[in-house]
Amino acid sequence: MSGVNRMNGMIVTNTEAVPEYDVEDILGIVFGNTVRARHIGKDILAGLKNVVGGEIEEYTEMLADARKEALNRMINEAKKLGADAVVNVRFTTSQTMAGAAELLAYGTAVKLRKV
Repeated sequence: MSGVNRMNGMIVTNTEAVPEYDVEDILGIVFGNTVRARHIGKDILAGLKNVVGGEIEEYTEMLADARKEALNRMINEAKKLGADAVVNVRFTTSQTMAGAAELLAYGTAVKLRKV
């Protein structure tokens, strides 16, 4: 199933439909978010990378962890509604204050029926 993943027992996809299933009921929009702040040690390493160039791996890792956390929180909200899947999953980020950013995952929680 291309574009469809199972995460923590939940079908999660960025598409409107799940192959081999029909949407039986739309339960609502679910969200998961986390706010992360920069770390002074990572800022020093990032500053050095800025001088020599290259990927700032410390920030890449921090954002990957934030994405996983936001996704898990969204899935937990869907489970509370009794969902089988979350469709149309999207991510967005925003700066909440200097040195801190929010990562938000959202999608539509649905009940599915096998076709």
